[in-house]
Amino acid sequence: MSKLTDKVTVWDPLVRVLHWALAGSIAVAWFTSGHPKGLHQWAGYTAGALIAIRLVWGFLGPGHARFTSFVRHPRTVLNYLGDIWRGRERRHLGHNPAGGAMIIALMTAVSAQVTIGWLQTTDMFWGVEWIEELHSALAKAILLLIGLHLIGVLVASIRHRENLPAAMITGLKRSAEGDDLS
Repeated sequence: MSKLTDKVTVWDPLVRVLHWALAGSIAVAWFTSGHPKGLHQWAGYTAGALIAIRLVWGFLGPGHARFTSFVRHPRTVLNYLGDIWRGRERRHLGHNPAGGAMIIALMTAVSAQVTIGWLQTTDMFWGVEWIEELHSALAKAILLLIGLHLIGVLVASIRHRENLPAAMITGLKRSAEGDDLS
């Protein structure tokens, strides 16, 4: 194991607030599905707004908030997943390649879900069965992605002896010699 040094700020306050607010809006949307649409729709619109802000912050924000710090080529992601499977993945100070891919997958799926949900409110798509089925299927896909995300966080937390949920609250992670600083 690498020599422990200090704690460093990795995720800025806006990244952390957006992360937890998006998690909350998805939970509200899930639990209000099938109920009077007001709260469900507002949760969806909130998720869409949060993703829009995160997209802007992914280009303008500081270091680890930027997409360039964690979006990797698919081959790099697959190699990293293979390293996880073999138990030899490197710790990353920011998001690892698999985590970066999950961010993109979740942002894409939730954006699509918000768009499909909004389409359901338009005259053209109101009551259209395939749109309703797609909205339902995307909700299930998002739950699957969230489950995979939580498994990844658990595996990385155990493997690297680091509480990643706490880091996403405080913004702080331990800095260690020999880690990938990306």
